[in-house]
Amino acid sequence: MGTTDSARTGTDTGTDTGTGTSTAAAGTGRAAAGAAPPSGLLDLLSVAAVVLDAEGRVVFWSPQAEELFGYTAQEALGQYAARLTVHEEHQHEVVRLFAEVLESGADWAGAFPVRRKDGSTRLVEFRNMRLLDDLGDTYVLGLAADQATVERVERDAALAMRLVSQSPVGLAILDPELRYVAMNPALERITGQSAADRIGRSAGEVLTFLDTDPEARLRRVLETGESVVDRDIVCRPPADPDHEHAWSVSYYRLDDSSGRVLGMAYSVIDVTERYLAATEAARARQRLDLIAAASARVGTTLDLETTARELADVVVPVLADEAAVVVLDSAPHGRGVRLAGPPVFRALAVRVARRAGAAPAAGPPGGPDGPGDDRLIAHCVGTRRPVLVPHTARREPGAAAGHAESAALLSAAGVHSYLAVPLVARGEVLGALDLRRTSNPAPFGDDDAFLAAELAARAAVCIDNARGYQTQRHAALTLQRSLLPEPPARLPGLGVGCRYQPAGATSEVGGDWFDAIPLRGDKTALVVGDVMGSGINAAATMGQLRTAARAFAELDLAPDEALRHLDHLTQGIEQSITTCIYCVYDPHRGECRICLAGHLPPVLMRAGHAAHLLDLPTGAPLGVGGVPFEAATVAFRPGDQLVLYTDGLVETRSEPIDARLHTLLDALTTTRGHDPEHTCDRILEMLRPPGGEDDVALLIARALP
Repeated sequence: MGTTDSARTGTDTGTDTGTGTSTAAAGTGRAAAGAAPPSGLLDLLSVAAVVLDAEGRVVFWSPQAEELFGYTAQEALGQYAARLTVHEEHQHEVVRLFAEVLESGADWAGAFPVRRKDGSTRLVEFRNMRLLDDLGDTYVLGLAADQATVERVERDAALAMRLVSQSPVGLAILDPELRYVAMNPALERITGQSAADRIGRSAGEVLTFLDTDPEARLRRVLETGESVVDRDIVCRPPADPDHEHAWSVSYYRLDDSSGRVLGMAYSVIDVTERYLAATEAARARQRLDLIAAASARVGTTLDLETTARELADVVVPVLADEAAVVVLDSAPHGRGVRLAGPPVFRALAVRVARRAGAAPAAGPPGGPDGPGDDRLIAHCVGTRRPVLVPHTARREPGAAAGHAESAALLSAAGVHSYLAVPLVARGEVLGALDLRRTSNPAPFGDDDAFLAAELAARAAVCIDNARGYQTQRHAALTLQRSLLPEPPARLPGLGVGCRYQPAGATSEVGGDWFDAIPLRGDKTALVVGDVMGSGINAAATMGQLRTAARAFAELDLAPDEALRHLDHLTQGIEQSITTCIYCVYDPHRGECRICLAGHLPPVLMRAGHAAHLLDLPTGAPLGVGGVPFEAATVAFRPGDQLVLYTDGLVETRSEPIDARLHTLLDALTTTRGHDPEHTCDRILEMLRPPGGEDDVALLIARALP
C-alpha cells in the first residue's frame, strides 16, 4: 500500500529530474493505461535491498543482495548482518552507525568496505533508513550497490552532461510525442532560438521555416528506429531570414537497455561556411563552363540574328531567366553609321525560360525592347558600363528618376533583378545584353555582372564579324543582281523563264549567272555559268564573263568557238575556274547546238516523253586551257523544253549527285505542261528551299510554234 501511494504521489506532483520538464500529463496517461515498463537504470546499478530488525539480524535479503555479497537468502536470513558481512576491525563502527539510524531515525549514506562470502573485500555504496511497521516495531532498510558501478554511472552521466553542454554540435531531445524536452547551448547558437522558446513545444510548431515536413521525417525515425545520418538542409532560420544557412542533421531514436522507446534526438552541425565555399566553387565552375559554352556555341555562323540567338540561348537559364540581345538600330548598317535623333534599339534575339502561365517581360525579336528598360539600356550604351539593379522593387540610392521609374516598370512585369552589359567590339558600341531574373530568387551581383560582361565582350566580336560579313554579302549580292540581265520580253520562237536564288544568309554570294541573248536570224543564245568561289570577287568575275559571252555571241560564233574564246579570256582572270553551258537555238531549223565547259548536262523534256539528261561531251571548265570544246546538235521543236541550271540546284552534302539528278527529273515530269516561269518557281520550291549552301541559276526555255 505504501509503495502504491508513493508512486502515485510522484506522478501527481511529478517533475522529471532528468529533464526538468513537467510530466503530469504523461503520468496520468500511464496510470490510466496501466503500469509503465521499468527503467533500465536500476538494473544497471543492480541495487540490493537488505532489511534488519532492531537487533541487527537479517529479515529480508533480495536477489541483488545475494549477487553483491555472495550469500544466498537461506544463508543470510536470521544472521547478524555485521558478523556476516563486515570485517572484525570494522564491526564496532557498523554497530554504532546502526544504532544512530535506529534511535534518531536519520538516514545514513556512504561507502563502506564489506566482506563477501569468498573472503574478498568490496567497497559498497549504502543508503540506510529506519522503517516503522503498523505494530510499532522498527527496522533498518539498507540499499546497497557496488561503489565502482555507481562511480562509473556517475562518471558517464557527468561526462555526457559535459559533452552535451560544451559540444559545438547542436543537440535536441524529444519525447515520444515529438515535444522538445532538452536542447544544448550549441543548438541555441546555431538556430538563434533559446531553449525556453522550444521546450514543451512540438517539432512541427518549431521547425516551420524548413521547406520539407520535418515532423513526418522525425515520426518515421521514431517508428522504424532507422537513423538518418548527415542529411544536408539549406534554410533561412527565423533569427536570420535574409541569409541561407546550411546544416548537417542526423536523427536517431533513443531506447533504454530494455528496448523501451524514450523518445528521439537529433544533432545539428553548422556547415554554412563549407556550403558557401562549395557553392562559390560550383558557381566558379559554372562561370567557366558558361564561358566555354559561349566560345563553342556563339558565332558558329556569320548570320547576325543567329549569332544573337546563340548568345541568348547560352545565358538562359544558367545566368538569367530572360535575355535579350539588343542592338542599336544603326548597327546592322555598318561601322561608323550614326542615325539622327535619340538612339533606337532593336531586339535581335529574345530567350525566355518559361514557367507555366508566365509571360515574357521582353518583347519579340526585331521589335522594341521590353517594358521599362529602354532608359536603362540607353544608360548602359551611353556609359559603356554595366547597369545593375539588384532589386527592382527598391529605388536604388542616388539613382536618377528615370532609372528608378524603369526599375519600377520592370518590377511590375515580374522582374525582381535586372542587369544590362554593353556589347562593345573594336571600340564601337553595338548594343547591350539585357538580362532579367523572375523565377530565380537570387539577385544579380557583381560576379554576375563580371561574367555577363565577359560573355558580352566575346559575343560582341562575333556579332561585329557577322555584321561586317552581312555588309560585304549585301554588297556582293547587290553587285551580283545588278549584273544579271532581265530576259527580253519576246524572243523569236522561244519562251524563257529564269531565276537566280542566292545562298542562305550564312553563306557567301557566288558567281552563278544566266543570260538569254537575241542573235541575228531569229536565233537565241542561252548561257548559264558558275564561277568557282564566292563573294565580291566571284561576282565581279561573273560580270566580266557574262559581258564577254554577250560580245562573242554578237559575233555569231558557234558555241564551241565562243567557249574557246571565253577559256582564253578566263586564263587572265585571277578567279578563273568556271563551268559554263552555251546553247544556240535556231527556230527555223528546230535545233539547238549545245556545248559544255565542265558543266552539268541540261535536261530535255519532249511532249509525251519523260524528262531526261542529255548525253553530251562534258568538256573542261573555263580557265583550264588547252582542252578543245565539242558541240552537239539536239532537235528542239515546239513544245519541247530545255532546262539549264547550276550545281547549287542539285548538290547537297547529304545525298549523292545521281540521286539528286533523278529527283530533278521527277520534279520536272510533274510540272509538264506549265509555262517556264511557273516551272522555275516549282522546281526551286521542290529542290532548293531558301537557305541553301550555294547559289542557283536556273533557265528554262520552251520552243514555241
